[in-house]
Amino acid sequence: MSGRGEATEEPPTASVSPQANVTDQQKRTKIIHIVYLIAALDITWMFLQFSVTPYLAKKLGFDTLWFGYLQTTVGVIQLLGGPMFGRFGDIFGARAALSLACCATVVFFLLLAIANHPAMLFVHKLPTVFMHVLPASQMVVTDLSEPEQRADALSKIGLCFAVGMIIGSTLGGHLNRRYGEMFTACFGAVGSAFSLLLVLMFIPKTTKTQAPRTNTDSETKKKSIFNVGEITRLMKFPGVKRTFVVKIVAGLPSGIFQVMFSIIAMEFFKLQPEENGYLMAYFGITSIVIQGGVVGRLTARYSDNSLLLLSIAVASFVGLAQAYMQNVFQFCLTVIPMMFSLSVFGVITDSMLTKGVPSSDTGTMLGLCASVQSLLRTIGPTMGGFLYVNYGLSSIGLIQFVVNIAVFVYLLLRRPEKTEERKE
Repeated sequence: MSGRGEATEEPPTASVSPQANVTDQQKRTKIIHIVYLIAALDITWMFLQFSVTPYLAKKLGFDTLWFGYLQTTVGVIQLLGGPMFGRFGDIFGARAALSLACCATVVFFLLLAIANHPAMLFVHKLPTVFMHVLPASQMVVTDLSEPEQRADALSKIGLCFAVGMIIGSTLGGHLNRRYGEMFTACFGAVGSAFSLLLVLMFIPKTTKTQAPRTNTDSETKKKSIFNVGEITRLMKFPGVKRTFVVKIVAGLPSGIFQVMFSIIAMEFFKLQPEENGYLMAYFGITSIVIQGGVVGRLTARYSDNSLLLLSIAVASFVGLAQAYMQNVFQFCLTVIPMMFSLSVFGVITDSMLTKGVPSSDTGTMLGLCASVQSLLRTIGPTMGGFLYVNYGLSSIGLIQFVVNIAVFVYLLLRRPEKTEERKE
């Protein structure tokens, strides 16, 4: 890639001794490992919360409709906050971004602990506008990893997600059953405070390697945190808009299935809560194997464009299989290719998008990527509910098949230039 984007991707190495380079690499590796721990802890606390909110909402008189409104509220808030948070990280640095996210999580759990009225459940969701620990972790990993190793490094955050999902779900259910919702929420607040302590102790103020900016430039950037033009201008870089649109269009059908899964498990598969817990653990174990042992090897051997095509092709056939499945055993057979396509698609699109913009703007781009997930959580329940009620589960799978096949053909006919050629 030529121009500004490539110039800022790699730190300067001129006049630096090999020993200094080794020491610097060791420091980077240590910081990345700490970030992985912070990400795993954050997901643990979030899944801890999932064992509290539904039961507390039921106690406070929420029905399914109002609980859906509550979830949509979170999606809308994070949809608006994601790009702004990413911009904040680019300007004020990784430690400030992670600190803000962890502080917001502490407040989130404290408000949940004292929620004794339906309105308080909505109020306690307000801090989610800043609760972007995963995107902030991706910012650090993106800044400290080499471009050719970025996809592998980002995939390890997905591994942390799976570990946190298993531990958080198990721990949350145990604490809630034994000590109640308030204690579990307070436990999450203490855990988030520990995550904040790790950030303050181990994460440097900034992890970017571009040349220092002048004071005038810095002041201009600070004024543009809430400037939509400064955020959307990233779409003007070559290939970025196309990849971003593909991320939304190809990700929407599978996103609908994910947000509808709790309803599908309960109504279509007739699963009891304990059985659903076993199925979630199966998801987590499958994700750990794929993120930890498969994605890294694939990214080391194949190009981003080839893996993007592979993930979309697999997703299309997963949709076709889900359209005709009749029982939970058949669904379990589709879980492995489903988790594979989701993992590879998410990692590769994030990697391609961050490579497509200057390193000074990778945080903003990752914030936009996080907003895609928030968008899916916002519109997914409405679209999925309409399709499921009116046309059945098969309609969701068939739409995923058709949409992904169409995107696959589009990308195949318009193969972008190879990343290596753009770098030259």
